[in-house]
Amino acid sequence: MLTVTGLTKTFQTSEGPAQAVKGVDFKISEGEFYTLLGPSGCGKTTTLRCIAGLEKPDDGQIKIEGRLVADPSRRMFIPTHERDIGMVFQSYAIWPHLDVFDNVGYPLKVRRRRQSKTEIEDRVIEALSLVGMEDLAHRPSTKLSGGQQQRVALARALIHRPKLLLLDEPLSNLDAKLREQMRIELEDMVSRIAITTLYVTHDQSEALSMSDRIAVMSEGLIVQEGTPREVYNQPNGNFVAAFLGNANFITAAVLKQSSNGIGYLKLNDEVGQLQLSLPDQFKTGEIVEIVVRPENIRVNQNQPLDLTNVLEGKIERIDFQGGQSEFFVRVGSLLLRSVVGGVTEATPGAQTWLTIDANQCAVFTKKNLDNADAT
Repeated sequence: MLTVTGLTKTFQTSEGPAQAVKGVDFKISEGEFYTLLGPSGCGKTTTLRCIAGLEKPDDGQIKIEGRLVADPSRRMFIPTHERDIGMVFQSYAIWPHLDVFDNVGYPLKVRRRRQSKTEIEDRVIEALSLVGMEDLAHRPSTKLSGGQQQRVALARALIHRPKLLLLDEPLSNLDAKLREQMRIELEDMVSRIAITTLYVTHDQSEALSMSDRIAVMSEGLIVQEGTPREVYNQPNGNFVAAFLGNANFITAAVLKQSSNGIGYLKLNDEVGQLQLSLPDQFKTGEIVEIVVRPENIRVNQNQPLDLTNVLEGKIERIDFQGGQSEFFVRVGSLLLRSVVGGVTEATPGAQTWLTIDANQCAVFTKKNLDNADAT
């Protein structure tokens, strides 16, 4: 449905040229929900705007449903209104002088192929019904809540039944509770109408919960692409591990490799050892970085009988978060975080033992932390 190849885009600034996108490649299949995820300034919105025809790329190709819509090398650039897309902006771009009906129907009224009043009415009601707003068709746009404005913007994007839906940070202007509600509604609606969707966000929870696949971007490049579970549980470098959720980073030295693929690693400060699955690429004596999520560290108030992958420490702080608590445990020079569900009777200052889930650890070569291969 969408193919992006070698996309580059540079902007001229007061400080000279700034390359926002540095050769991005990805494909989206029909009906797929694909997310560009990354911090501000990583190039994700510029990529989406190039796909929408709102920016002209410097190089590369963009194809929508096999049709070439942008190729600077051939001086090919199809304008936005001739691309089969719908788009929702971060600001929603709701016109205050128009009511809900006229906001949604506006794209049909300005198209080259004029439609009858009846056709427009039918299409507007159809689009509003998709987002649950048909009963508010004639409400003034100035009387809409944030969530209702978002629904209107979505209905307007869907009014001409596009093949590709582009969403640029559509939930970022909502408060936390409404954002959660609208995330669920948006996910349900996109799934129900089975429209191919490209979603741009900096919010990891949105990306992980909504996407079929995620492309994590940093400094104008896609640094990892995969399913939500793949990029979360198997990050391919320091940046992805740190950006997607919380992570503990533990520096260690490889003590030895066994014949069955188990590596023995000694932690800094002689605070303990870990036994992890380790491929042959890691050699004895090599310094590595172990990445483990807080939810993959178990807190034991009593010393376990099996001390494999167990580290002894002292609780420094416990943050109660409702249905769970986050523990900060000092192990030598390390401060490790663990998430514990339910009620806990542990207190700061108490001795504790942390069990590391060896099957949920990623290991990187220390010298390549920012762009390493994960195991």
